[in-house]
Amino acid sequence: MTPIHTSLGDNARLTLDNITDRASDLVQPTLRLGVTGLSRAGKTVFIASLVHNLLHNGRLPFFEAMRSGRISDIRLEEQPDDQVPRFDYETHIDRLVDERIWPDSTRAVSELRLTLHYQSASRWNRMFSRGSISIDIVDYPGEWLLDLPLLGQDFRSFSRETEARASSPARAALAKGWMELSGSLDYDAPADEKTLKALHESFSAYLTACRADEHSLSTLPPGRFLMPGDLEGSPALTFAPLPGLGDEKFKRGSLAAQMERRFEAYKSVVVKPFFRNHFARLDRQVVLVDTLQALSRGPEAIADLERALSEVLSCFRPGRNSWLSSLARRRIDRVLIAATKADHLHHESHDRLEKLTRRLVNDAIKTIGISGAGIDVMAIASVRATREATVESGSQVLPVIVGTPIKGEKIGAEAFDGIRKTAIFPGDLPANPEAFFRMLKRGGDVPESLADINAVRFRPPEIDIEASEGGVSIPHIRLDRALQFLIGDRLA
Repeated sequence: MTPIHTSLGDNARLTLDNITDRASDLVQPTLRLGVTGLSRAGKTVFIASLVHNLLHNGRLPFFEAMRSGRISDIRLEEQPDDQVPRFDYETHIDRLVDERIWPDSTRAVSELRLTLHYQSASRWNRMFSRGSISIDIVDYPGEWLLDLPLLGQDFRSFSRETEARASSPARAALAKGWMELSGSLDYDAPADEKTLKALHESFSAYLTACRADEHSLSTLPPGRFLMPGDLEGSPALTFAPLPGLGDEKFKRGSLAAQMERRFEAYKSVVVKPFFRNHFARLDRQVVLVDTLQALSRGPEAIADLERALSEVLSCFRPGRNSWLSSLARRRIDRVLIAATKADHLHHESHDRLEKLTRRLVNDAIKTIGISGAGIDVMAIASVRATREATVESGSQVLPVIVGTPIKGEKIGAEAFDGIRKTAIFPGDLPANPEAFFRMLKRGGDVPESLADINAVRFRPPEIDIEASEGGVSIPHIRLDRALQFLIGDRLA
C-alpha cells in the first residue's frame, strides 16, 4: 500500500500542533474522535444519536462508566477550533425526532465538543485525575480519507491505478465516456482550458455513477470531485487522470504537463491541509461501513469495499500512545469498523453481518501488514428504525422486521406512502464468511436472496416523548458497546 509522504516542513508543523494539543491537555484532558464513513453509511446520524443518548441518559448498559453511575454530568461545550464549522447537532436531532427525516450527508469537516465529568473507578486515579475529559468529535467525509494515499503517488501512478480500476467489469461501462474522450486526445498537444474542463467533467461523471445506489462502489478518489464545495471550478479541482500514459517526460505546456501540475496542486491545496489540520491530530477513529449495501449489489461492490477498507486502514497509525511519542506524531490507538443498518436485519443475523465485515477487515490488515490490536468490528444501528416480529407462513414462523418505509419506496409493484408500517422478511446473510468469500474468488455469483437485503429504506422511528423517562431516548443497537471501546478506558 502506498505510504503517506510528508515533507520536513509538514512534519515540523505536525510536531508543533501536537505539542500545542498536549499542552492544552494539561489544562483540560481531551480525546479527539474522528468519525467517517464510506458511501452513505450514516456519519451524521451516528454522531447525532451518540451525543443525544449521552446527554439524555439513553439506554447504554454496556458503557460501564454510565452504568455504574460514575458519570455525574455531560454537557455540550464550545468547540476549540474557531475555523472549523460546528456540527449542527440541534438541527439534526429536530429532523430525526420531530420530522422523522434522515439528516443530510456530510459534505465537509465539522466538529463538536462534549465534556464528561466522572469519578474514576480507581482510588489511585481519583487522587490525581481532574475527573473530566472533553471529547472532540470530528466529522469528515470518507471520500477525503481515501484521498490520503494520493500523497504517496505521482501523476503517472495515479493515472495508471485509476485506469486499472476503471477497466474492471463493474466500472468499464461507467468509465466509457471518460476513456473514449481521453483516447481521442493528443497528450503532447498544448493545453487549453476547454479540453481540461471537458476531461474533468467526464471523469467526475464516471465517479458519480460509481457512487450511485445501483452500483454502490466505494473507492472513488479524488474525493473532492464528488463534493467540491468552495473549491469548485478552481484549477486544483479541474483535472483528470490520463489513461495510457508512458514513461516519457511531459512536454512543457502540454495537456499532460498541465494535468500533472494540477494533480500536484490538488495534493497541496486539498489533501495536505486536511491531513495536517484534522486527520493527523486524531486519537481514536470510527469508520462506518454499509456492508449490507455492498452485499446486495454483488461481487464487484464487495471487492471494491474490501479494497476501500484496505486503503482506509493503511492511513491509520495504530498503536498505543505515550506522552513522548505523541509529541512527535500522534497515533490513532483505537479504530472501530462499524457495519451500520443492523436494524435492517433480524437480530439472528447480526453476528453474521459482523463476521462478514470482520472478514473484509482481516484481509485488509493482512494486506497492509499491521497488527489487529486496537481494531474492533461491530454491527450497529445508530438509530433503530425497525422492531422485530414474527409472521406465520403456512407451517413456518418467519422472523420479520417492522418499520415505516420512506415515501416512494417499493417492494415489487407495491409503493409506500411514508405513513403506513409494514413487515418485511429481511433475508439471511451467509453463515460461513470464509466459504462465501472463497466462492466469490472462484467467480461465483452472490445468492439472489442477498439482492433483497437493505432494499427498503425506513423512516426514523416514532418516539413517544411523554413516555420517555428523563426525556427523549433515541433507540439504537450497540452504541453503548461502541462507546465502551472508544472511550471507556479513558474513564477508568
